[in-house]
Amino acid sequence: MLEFTILDWVWMILYLLLMIGCGALFYRLGKRSEADFFLAGRGLPWWLPATSVYATHTATDTPIWITGVVYQHGLRGLWYTFFSAWCAISAFVSSRIFRRSLAYSQAEWQNLRFGGLGAELLRGWMAGWMVFLNMFILGWVGIAMGKVCYFAFGWPEWIGLIVFSSVCAIYVLAAGYWGVVMADFQQGIIAFIAILIVSLWGIHAAGGADTIVTKLHEMGESWRLNPFGFTGFFTGDFPAAWFITMLVIAVIGGFGMGTAIDWYSEAQRIQSAKTVRDASYSIWVGTAVVLSRNAFWAAAILAFYVISPGLTDRSEYELGWFKMGFDYLPAGMIGLFFAAIVAIHLSTISTHLNLGAVYATRDLYHHYAKPKASEKELVWVGRMSTLVLLIGSFFYGLMMEEITKWLIFALWIMAAGVWLPNILQVVWWRFNSWGYLVAWMANLGLSWLVVWVLPAFGILPGLPDYLQFWILMGLGALIYIPVTYLTPKENMDHLVKYYVMSRPIGWWGPVRKEAEARGLVAKSKIDRSTPIKRSWTAAEADEWTREDWLAIILSPLSYMAIMVGLALALLKIWIGVLALVVGLACAAAMYWIIDPKLKAISAEYETKQKHYLE
Repeated sequence: MLEFTILDWVWMILYLLLMIGCGALFYRLGKRSEADFFLAGRGLPWWLPATSVYATHTATDTPIWITGVVYQHGLRGLWYTFFSAWCAISAFVSSRIFRRSLAYSQAEWQNLRFGGLGAELLRGWMAGWMVFLNMFILGWVGIAMGKVCYFAFGWPEWIGLIVFSSVCAIYVLAAGYWGVVMADFQQGIIAFIAILIVSLWGIHAAGGADTIVTKLHEMGESWRLNPFGFTGFFTGDFPAAWFITMLVIAVIGGFGMGTAIDWYSEAQRIQSAKTVRDASYSIWVGTAVVLSRNAFWAAAILAFYVISPGLTDRSEYELGWFKMGFDYLPAGMIGLFFAAIVAIHLSTISTHLNLGAVYATRDLYHHYAKPKASEKELVWVGRMSTLVLLIGSFFYGLMMEEITKWLIFALWIMAAGVWLPNILQVVWWRFNSWGYLVAWMANLGLSWLVVWVLPAFGILPGLPDYLQFWILMGLGALIYIPVTYLTPKENMDHLVKYYVMSRPIGWWGPVRKEAEARGLVAKSKIDRSTPIKRSWTAAEADEWTREDWLAIILSPLSYMAIMVGLALALLKIWIGVLALVVGLACAAAMYWIIDPKLKAISAEYETKQKHYLE
């Protein structure tokens, strides 16, 4: 167990006072309106929500489950963390569409995309589901903090679960999203510095990069250094079929909304950005930092493997990164490290407290219960919802034993049956509210049947998770595609209004034709004198062109090369440096191609936003 020095306690107390001070400082901004309490008034420059994206997705459970997969699989375990790469495409596709919709939440967006009774049922269902899911996430992140406190101090797990989440609730209740995003900015910086220090210190404690590589070769474990070390196409514990499935889910998922569990919190950051361009870069940059962080962790976890090889108890090796920090940092630095752990914990807790309150307040109370509620009343309902979420999360947290099991279930299985519908609702005009609602209902039942019930009775063999994904997606499609065609199309007036405002990508031909006939959208005509267009009119920028597709291709390539390249470079495997250079070059080319277009879109759209909000 740890013994704090006076300096360690100073670090901790100063940090907690700083976070609580955020609530007091931004209290007056948060209480002004519903938009301020949940979106910071839609006026943030890209770097603030970008920091919040990174901070939110650096939670107490994150190093636990990343340590678990990298300790077990070596550098190829990094691909388990690549699910966040949906942001590579989303930054330039669905984020753009969602920001233009001006929806507070994904549930509200359903009312903008769909119409009639189906849309209302869908909004109510999704709002209720998201209140539950955010409470669930708060529980698993909270119990992860409980496990860390038990490991470090020997405290009962419920203390770590309750105490630090309650401290976080102080500034979230006071300032809402203003408190969340401003605290995230500080927490993100503190967390990243701590991750760098502990990871590099751990590599040094193992003897340095050269020693790590040498020892892995001597142990006969050199395969751990290969991020593409597949065990066969379908065989072994890391088949190529799993890798391909993961790439499809992560990368292609960027065309949709809600294809990853992270989307719902990122959607709040997208809407809080002051322009479409700021929204795109906030998502892209924040996720690039997340993947870079994962590379530092991966190198440090290989150092931990060299120090403590052959551990078979997951609950023991999952805490490996924390163990390196507590065991090897000098006196006086332990408090800083623990303050950073608290920082990464509070950043995620604060996000999901405020996000869950969005759905409870905006979508349930404001939309269904009291549409004419005053701004003051809505802010207070938001605060009460935050408190209910906090208390509910304590009960969920105490029910969770193994972090990775719950996280993989939430990330993979529960999303499998609605992954494709989450894309279809964005790219296909004919997909309607009834098809989407049935997809959700079917997935909840099918996922339990395929994963647990049928295998338990011997009707279906236990299947690897990637096969479960494809089976669930196929079974779901057999239900929601017929339902879509057997139920009426969405009202064309509603679709035209949505199309003109959001300008979605994909198969929207009949809606586009109707919008042109009504004089709401000009016929597509792009004046092109060079292969890559660098000067755009507002009407030209609204069209989906080759520049968008080049950004869509370059963006995930950049993410992959940066993540893998940085991890290898930290271990002095010099092909990693080449990969890192390629990744940065792809990012630079992507920016050069797409930025002029994003500027034109933002300048044109911001002139219309005030009208849309009225």
